[in-house]
Amino acid sequence: MSEKYHSETVEIRLAKPSHGERMADMSRRLIEEGLPWWCWTPKRIARVIRSPDTIAIVAVVGKKLVGFAVMHFDDEHAHLNLLAVEPPFRRRRIGCELLQWLEESCAVAGILSVSLEVRANNATAIRFYESLGYKKGERIAHYYCGKEAAQRMTRQLGREFS
Repeated sequence: MSEKYHSETVEIRLAKPSHGERMADMSRRLIEEGLPWWCWTPKRIARVIRSPDTIAIVAVVGKKLVGFAVMHFDDEHAHLNLLAVEPPFRRRRIGCELLQWLEESCAVAGILSVSLEVRANNATAIRFYESLGYKKGERIAHYYCGKEAAQRMTRQLGREFS
């Protein structure tokens, strides 16, 4: 799937283990910033990319990785582990495209429910997910490194993918 943005073509494709280091760097800077330790290391991301229960995808402009997402699949439910887009490429629907790609994969797998956690103080991310149909669930104290609360969000996927 490719979309054109301001004369830049964004291509979304499956991640490769070689993307692990760049994805981990983005996670550290854009998702895990300010936390006392790094959970999504290059080694962990490379392992997740190889997992048969996970889909990892990247958004690429030219040869530059500008976004990525990682989703874990269970029998009846999927969980979005990570989603990040580099700041200069935000508000160009890249995050929406990444999430739509994964949600379409859920439909193929017969999964109708997706959940995620987001930092409870990240109002921008919460609004983003709400705009895509995700609903707030429980707030989980000390979720991130025992330091910060998370907001759980869930979306029931419907007939739009049938």
